[in-house]
Amino acid sequence: MKRMRSVVSKANKRLSIKIAAILLAASTLISSLMGLFRDRLLNSAYLPNEEAGLAGYPVGLDAYTAAFTVPDFMYFILVSGALSVTFIPVFNERLAKGNKKSAWQISTSMINFMALITLIASILIIVFADPIIRYIIAPGLSESGHGLAVSMMRVIAVNPFLFAIATVIASIQQAVGRFTFYALAPIIYNIGIIIGITWFTNGIVLFGWEIFEGGIMGVALGVVLGAILQLLVSSIGLIGLGLDYRFKIYWKNKGFRKVLSLLPPRSLDQGMDYAVTLVEINLASRMADGTIRAYQQALTLHMVPINLIGVAISSAAFPSMTESLGKGRLDLFRNELRKMLRIIIWLALPVAVITFFTRGYLIHFIRNGGDVQMAGILGFLVPAIFFRSVYHITSRAFYAQQDTKTPLYISIAAIALNIVLAIFLSMQLDMGAYGLAIAQSIVAGIEVFILFIIINSRLKKLFDLTFMKAVARMVISAAVMGVGTYALVLLLPLQNTDNSFFSAFPKFLVITAVSFLLYVGVSQLFKLQEAKPIIERIYKLLFSSLNGSRH
Repeated sequence: MKRMRSVVSKANKRLSIKIAAILLAASTLISSLMGLFRDRLLNSAYLPNEEAGLAGYPVGLDAYTAAFTVPDFMYFILVSGALSVTFIPVFNERLAKGNKKSAWQISTSMINFMALITLIASILIIVFADPIIRYIIAPGLSESGHGLAVSMMRVIAVNPFLFAIATVIASIQQAVGRFTFYALAPIIYNIGIIIGITWFTNGIVLFGWEIFEGGIMGVALGVVLGAILQLLVSSIGLIGLGLDYRFKIYWKNKGFRKVLSLLPPRSLDQGMDYAVTLVEINLASRMADGTIRAYQQALTLHMVPINLIGVAISSAAFPSMTESLGKGRLDLFRNELRKMLRIIIWLALPVAVITFFTRGYLIHFIRNGGDVQMAGILGFLVPAIFFRSVYHITSRAFYAQQDTKTPLYISIAAIALNIVLAIFLSMQLDMGAYGLAIAQSIVAGIEVFILFIIINSRLKKLFDLTFMKAVARMVISAAVMGVGTYALVLLLPLQNTDNSFFSAFPKFLVITAVSFLLYVGVSQLFKLQEAKPIIERIYKLLFSSLNGSRH
């Protein structure tokens, strides 16, 4: 036991912002790749494939996608990012003042409180799954699809409860700069789902007794397994942190009450964001079979770079930002926010451009042979990749100031506009799922623009002339790279002979690598400081290999 505690303590050391960001980005990348592999397995099994002569079962995947909506909605509105951005500032404030007892009371109270309310939510989902699917989420599903969606939703309903406990535990680790097990958790979650796809769909037999006959319901069981494994891994990360857990809620603790007062605005903000997804699935269910799945797959792909860049960097920087404000150093807070914004913008621009020109490859990786509708939807979501990456660090600037209301008010207006545009573009203008994607991108841009105006009025000279010139040079660098990327796609097109992941991936890798090197080179010519570490790393690798060959 002591040896295990020692190993965990070494793995769970406090990390710098740079190392934490790299670790979280690497974790997100691995988790995303596993997610793409997971989706490829599902699509291969249940979507039509003319070349293979398979009829497929797109209704099953539509039902699977619809089944996630309400459990995910309850998790997002009750826990998710709402907890970390409200809990961490208050928790760190207590630690900065040396009041560890109060900090641990806040932690144990949040674990028990979140477990209680999500347990109630999970029970309600199980009871009301049928009318929720029939009248709210996917009224356009066929009867077979409806029955399947209800059954899977009742299985997945336990997830909010499991995720809530895991998220509080992860937030404690994040608050004190421990990111190792926090980073491992999403990878473990995807492993559980992949186990469900590869084994549970074939049925479960114990001691000669068939306890589960298999089918797509096995994927739902894999989802629950992944949630359980994620909770276990997150819990291991608590070893050595000194958490004094009690089966008790400290209602009189002022810090705990402060978190609860900050939680509703952020929770409502999160919930309203997800409300757009509920509306979109409702609209997509009225379209052709498979549209729900096609739109969800494009959304998943567009979230990969957002998580890699916006979420990873923002999550790593957030504890330090709250510490700066806790010490009363507004100047440090402003400088750090400006630096993080520059890094995210510099990274998000080329990624968005490359995603647009290689969208055919990206869809091919999750569905062999590609899908014109998915690729089109992803193309229209590209502006949202950039704006949502920037959104995460910008919104955290408000949360670090313990202001959860301003982002909420902006989100209410943005979400209302998104819903109106989604209905108008998809139904009135008959643009289908493409209209849903266009609405997402328009609103993402508007939301970030408004946040920029407000945060700049609070932090004078945040967007100074130096910052604006740097962003302009980044845009020009991305435009030059875009021309190069387009030329590379013409030289290395996705062909009918590229009928597997391994035949297409080398081309995609060449296009991506050359494009990014071009972007870094142009950035260096424009003397953008963000390119310097990468240039230095390339020089080091080249010259160290040359020196090694001479010896």
